[in-house]
Amino acid sequence: MNCMNCKAVVDQEMDFCPYCGFDLGVQRKCMSLSNMYYNLGLDKAQIRDLSGAIDMLRRSLKFNKLNIQARNLLGLVYFETGEAVSALSEWIISKNIMPEHNIASEYIAKLQAEPAKLDMINQTIKKYNSALKCCREGNEDVAAIQLKKILSQNPKLIKGYHLLALIHIKKEEYEKARKILKKAARIDKTNSTTLRFLKEVDQQTGTQTSLEPRRFARRGRVEEDAEKVLTDRLAASDAVIQPPTFRESSYMATLLNIFLGLVLGGLVVWFLIGPGHEQNITREADEKIIEYTATMASQEAQISELQSQVDALNETTASAQQQVDAANQKTTSYENLMKAVDAYQQGNTSQTSNALMEVNTDNLSVEAKAVYDEIYEDIQDDMFNELKDEGVEAFDNAEYTTAIDRLTKAREINGQDYVVLNRLAHAYRETGDTDNAIATFQEIINAFPGTERATRAASQIEQLGGTPQDPEAGDSSTEDSSEGDSAADEESSGEGESSNPDGEETE
Repeated sequence: MNCMNCKAVVDQEMDFCPYCGFDLGVQRKCMSLSNMYYNLGLDKAQIRDLSGAIDMLRRSLKFNKLNIQARNLLGLVYFETGEAVSALSEWIISKNIMPEHNIASEYIAKLQAEPAKLDMINQTIKKYNSALKCCREGNEDVAAIQLKKILSQNPKLIKGYHLLALIHIKKEEYEKARKILKKAARIDKTNSTTLRFLKEVDQQTGTQTSLEPRRFARRGRVEEDAEKVLTDRLAASDAVIQPPTFRESSYMATLLNIFLGLVLGGLVVWFLIGPGHEQNITREADEKIIEYTATMASQEAQISELQSQVDALNETTASAQQQVDAANQKTTSYENLMKAVDAYQQGNTSQTSNALMEVNTDNLSVEAKAVYDEIYEDIQDDMFNELKDEGVEAFDNAEYTTAIDRLTKAREINGQDYVVLNRLAHAYRETGDTDNAIATFQEIINAFPGTERATRAASQIEQLGGTPQDPEAGDSSTEDSSEGDSAADEESSGEGESSNPDGEETE
């Protein structure tokens, strides 16, 4: 066991860390609580209480952030609710904590192995943001169409169900909203937003929404129907048993009673019921207005909350993607470095140089950079000569793209070699890359000022429509470059030169 305070290895039976004095009993208690909350989260996840599972797993990580099992399960729960970015973040953190023998690596590899699925998830998030924007602009119909398409592609996106249900509630399409919210409840039974929206639908419709399976609901309806039939039969029996009653009355008395009843009823309606009914209608209208105003305010607040969550989700997505890209680049650099080491040990200079050129030293540790520098220093000259020979050969074979690639890498090792610069400039010229050709010819002028080489380079720049720039006067390197250039010209005069397609001479 490692001490939580100083990371030292200690015996599990110790009460205090012998190195820093930390109370190991507290650490064991924290680990025990973390495992307990993990077990509770696992139980809730198994019965699809995903919101409860997320709460328990977060508590588990508060007590022990190194609990790999809890972090991996939290990522799975996030992924089940459609939060792919949050899931990926948890798995990346888990992999960084324990790089070896971690199932999070398999989860990440599966996502990376299906770029189409990952791209689809990203597209659904973008479409969700667009639908949310449409809701703010008052285009609920367009937003509803987009959300239906989003949910067909990503049926686990609970936030999409919530927003679509909210649109139907605003349109007073409560049964449609109820149907959508029940789909969301099948993904996560205890989601607070889902339950809050269902409560609003139940209040507006006066019908209690049942989240039980259909077979249990059918059983309840059968029992209610049976009870209703029994009640109707009893009522019918009572009606048969009850004897009729008769009352003797004259014809005129009957008419008079009817007339008086009608008059009294009209007066009651006119003086009592009419004004009260109007007041009730006015009061109900006022209550409806207040209720709808509160509902609209609540919906606006919920939309604002959803937008905040979307913004946070986008930031998490970008951060996770950056982490994944950085990890991939680092892995590629280390793999190429290992290839270079193997080739170097085997004495294969060509493979060693090719592997080293694919290594990004910014991604290497101090120890790895030292290995790279050692190998690079040892084979630098061989790398330069090989790249130079390959570039010259490609140029002579009119393979100008290959020549540019090899000669550019050779120039990075030694930027003062005339053959490399001259062939590279002519290769750029042959491919129509005038800007790079002029820039490379200018490098020759700067490297060999006052020489025949500089004169030929300036002539090439003028032919390409550029203006050669003279190097700064008084540079001490001018004399040295001139002497070296003269010596190089003398040496090259015996070796022979080949002609370019335009008649210019190149070594």
